Amino acid sequence: MQTKQNISYRVALGGIVSAFCLFSMFLTGIFPLLYLVLPMISGILLLIIMIEIGIQWAWVTYFAVSLLSLFITYDKEATMIFILFFGCYPILKNYIQKIKLKLLLVIIKLFYFNFIMLVYFYINTYLFGLTDLLEEFQNYGKYAGIIMLIILNPFFLIYDSSLDGLQKIYQHILKPRITGKK
Repeated sequence: MQTKQNISYRVALGGIVSAFCLFSMFLTGIFPLLYLVLPMISGILLLIIMIEIGIQWAWVTYFAVSLLSLFITYDKEATMIFILFFGCYPILKNYIQKIKLKLLLVIIKLFYFNFIMLVYFYINTYLFGLTDLLEEFQNYGKYAGIIMLIILNPFFLIYDSSLDGLQKIYQHILKPRITGKK
C-alpha cells in the first residue's frame, strides 16, 4: 500500500517536472528558432518521471503537459511536435527497447519516427495552410516529405542514442548527487 508521503512525492515531482516542461514549451513563443529544441528538452524531462516514479506517472505527466501546452504555447507547431513525438517517444522507447533483435529494434524505431514525421509534415502542410509553399517548389514540393525523412533519419538515430546516454547520466551521476546516495 502506498503511503501518503510516497503519493505526495509523486504528485510534487510530477508537478515540478510538468512546470519545467510547460515553461520550456512556453519559451517556444519567445525563441521561435528553438521550436524543436525546447519540445525535445520537455520530452527529456519526462525521463526523470519515468526513472523516479514510474512509467504510468510519466504518461500522466505527458498527457497533462500536452493538454496544457495546447493552451499556453504560442507556437502550435512546437506543441504538435511535442505531442506527436518528443513528449511520448522517451516513454514509448521504454517499451520498444524490450525487443531483443537489434535489427528489428532499429527498424521499428525508424518506422515509428518516419510515420510520425510524415503525419507532422502533412498536418502542418494542410492544417496550417503551407500548401502554397509546396506549390512554389513545383515538382520538388511533391517530394518534400520524403526529402525531409532522408535528412531527419540520421538526426533521429543520434537523438535516440542520446536519450540512452542522458538516462545513464541522470541515473549514475545526477541522481546520486541530488539524493546523496551512491
